[in-house]
Amino acid sequence: MIAARERAGWVFIAPAMIAIAVFFVIPVVGSLFLSLTDFDIYALADLGNMRFVGLQNYERLLTNPLFWQAMRNTVWFSVLGVPLTIAASLAAAVILNARTVKWRPIWRVMFFAPYVTTLVATAVLWNYLLHTRYGVINWAITSLGLPAVDWLGDPSTSIPAILLFVVWKTFGYNMLIFLAVLQTVPDDLYEAARIDGAGPWSRFRHVTLPAIAPTLLLVSIISVASFFQLFAEPYVMTQGGPAQSTVTVLYFMYEEGFKWWNLGSASAVAFILFLCIFAVTMVQLAVSRRLGGDHT
Repeated sequence: MIAARERAGWVFIAPAMIAIAVFFVIPVVGSLFLSLTDFDIYALADLGNMRFVGLQNYERLLTNPLFWQAMRNTVWFSVLGVPLTIAASLAAAVILNARTVKWRPIWRVMFFAPYVTTLVATAVLWNYLLHTRYGVINWAITSLGLPAVDWLGDPSTSIPAILLFVVWKTFGYNMLIFLAVLQTVPDDLYEAARIDGAGPWSRFRHVTLPAIAPTLLLVSIISVASFFQLFAEPYVMTQGGPAQSTVTVLYFMYEEGFKWWNLGSASAVAFILFLCIFAVTMVQLAVSRRLGGDHT
């Protein structure tokens, strides 16, 4: 009887396992093999032109200044963007979770709408908003008597400008996650804290944060992975400029693979990026366990 149930279970999960193998495992193994070759446009025409080069692609990347520039830019995007996104989404969730806020469903839709809109269309719109001469943002700045800012043309402001767009575009998704978990926190805990004389900040720190800690860890991991894979925003808004100030690792991988057709090198970039995301995730899990126990 047990054996029959096990066979039935394998039959039911077989389609999913086959799909995972075909669309995930096989491509990953193939990419790993490509990263150990010099697969390029000539190999596309004739596989006989492909050679096994071992770790040469990885060695070449580690000596490429543009790769390290892309890595630094990606780290900056993540270090600045992850806390901003989490703070904005958590603040919006806490506010919209309050029963005293009017038209809560409307606010939720408004905050979530940017996430479901087309990224390219919204990026083009923000290009106009940030335009040096005709943008609304610079119009507001010059109205105050301040000089206009070349948001996307100055290396010192290009990353903050794209970050502003990314946070606006994505925080609604995390907001819904936080809002869902906030609604599971028992009101009795807040009532007990009020009776003990705890103010709003104390209730948030000692009641809300411990209750949502596992979700906060999940959102932080998702956000880090998202910012490390930033591509479409700099591609549409700045094309990696000015002076490579917004080239990310994924943008660099795209250019290696589809601009210069160095597909072996691009595959190596993908696996280095995977190792970086994996390492950061492990650090996040370790810090979470040390600070507040195992939330995994």
